[in-house]
Amino acid sequence: MNEPRARFTTLAAAPDDRIDVAEAALVIAQEEYPTLDVARYLARFDELATAARGVVHSGMEAAEQITRLNHFLFVEHGFTGNNRHFYDARNSYLNEVLDRHTGIPITLSLVYCEVAQRLGLPVYGVSFPGHFLAKYAGRPEIIIDPFFGRVIDTVECAERLTGIYGPDARFNRRLLRPANAREILVRMLSNLKQIYVDKKDLARALACVDRILLLTPDAPRELRDRGILYERLECFSAALRDFQRYLRLAPDDDAAGTIRAALPALQRQAAQLQ
Repeated sequence: MNEPRARFTTLAAAPDDRIDVAEAALVIAQEEYPTLDVARYLARFDELATAARGVVHSGMEAAEQITRLNHFLFVEHGFTGNNRHFYDARNSYLNEVLDRHTGIPITLSLVYCEVAQRLGLPVYGVSFPGHFLAKYAGRPEIIIDPFFGRVIDTVECAERLTGIYGPDARFNRRLLRPANAREILVRMLSNLKQIYVDKKDLARALACVDRILLLTPDAPRELRDRGILYERLECFSAALRDFQRYLRLAPDDDAAGTIRAALPALQRQAAQLQ
């Protein structure tokens, strides 16, 4: 096992409230960038927070603190969503986001939360459907969209929801609950997995699923997806194991019939390689 994967395994085994999300995100990046200095990039958040203390003061009203933090990060430091190259894998690697000051909603939200929390602000990531957000979890509650660099309200959240799921979708404030560490990391790795699947980079996609399963070992669809990747990579025995476990965990899943029907042929292929 390589060093970043070993460190990620340790982080993933910790209780959720003990997982350092920024460190784990940088360890994810370290597999792609072997010389990445995790401590140096973590120090970047400290440096940003130290500079932000010059404009964001503890005695201010929450709205003014968020307004000033937004100006500091999105205007002075130019952090912005990468609309032009949204599916560039670099947008999902936290070191690249800190270097290039551009990314996708989840990585920009992570930068925002890390700086805000160092300032003592109760700001957390929100795994909103289709578009990750950040939230000041105080009174008043303030929703921030770091990808577009602005505050939004629940009316806009509801509109975004219907834009994704259609007019029958109903907004519920539970959709704005703070995401836990595991949820954030799974969503980040899922984004990367899809990018690499689309590029037919099966080895990197497999590495993403492996780490998702370290975080959520009994996720049936991730086991199914890893089985599919193993099969395409002609690792038939590994694929068979994942498919069998997937079927035990989710026998009535939509894809279960298709996977079940494929098992006999896969068993023959696995036997030929033994």
